[in-house]
Amino acid sequence: MTGFALHADMLLRGTPEPDAARRPVRVLLRLAAFLVIGGALYGAVMGTFGGVAGQHVWQVVFSASKVPLLLLGTFLISLPSFFVLNTLLGVRGDFGQVLRALVAAQAGLTLVLAALAPYTAFWYASCGDYALAILFNGGLFAVASLAGQFHLRRAYRPLVARNPRHRLLLRVWLVLYVFVGVQMGWVLRPFVGDPSLPPQFLREGAWGNAYVVVGRMIWSVLTR
Repeated sequence: MTGFALHADMLLRGTPEPDAARRPVRVLLRLAAFLVIGGALYGAVMGTFGGVAGQHVWQVVFSASKVPLLLLGTFLISLPSFFVLNTLLGVRGDFGQVLRALVAAQAGLTLVLAALAPYTAFWYASCGDYALAILFNGGLFAVASLAGQFHLRRAYRPLVARNPRHRLLLRVWLVLYVFVGVQMGWVLRPFVGDPSLPPQFLREGAWGNAYVVVGRMIWSVLTR
């Protein structure tokens, strides 16, 4: 446990791993473990809206599994095209460091989420409105995402100093990640279970297109 806390502290401080050069795979696996553990902890608390009695405990299990799945799925879908872009712009030789920076940012994001989980529990205890619970969780995800972006930009500084093309690629990554993440979050909903409905891993009609739905909502508002 002490080793886990020590490495988590190093990650949040942006301190380079001492064995990053000698054991890069081990470092990546450790960062992935932080991602899964931190995401699962926050997801478990996220799924407690409406209580955990009876079948509602399944929403805790579903949400605990879906937050890491959301982040890992978005990352893995976005990564191949980003690798190709790095190759096309002639910085493929730096991709090992790029990959560590990206995974570290994901891990840092989930550690921040895990630290924010008590606020979610407090909000649930104070407010029973389902829509507000969704908005509150969305706000905490936004806070954690900003922390993750700060971590990523900090990790990218030596890369940008080595080759300014990495600055452009960092912006491209953010666009790719957000684009995929919105759709992935739509497919994997609900993360906060509606207490009036039985727990579901995926909602009916989950494989719709988030952007089409949002576009229709905007169009309906404009044509009222």
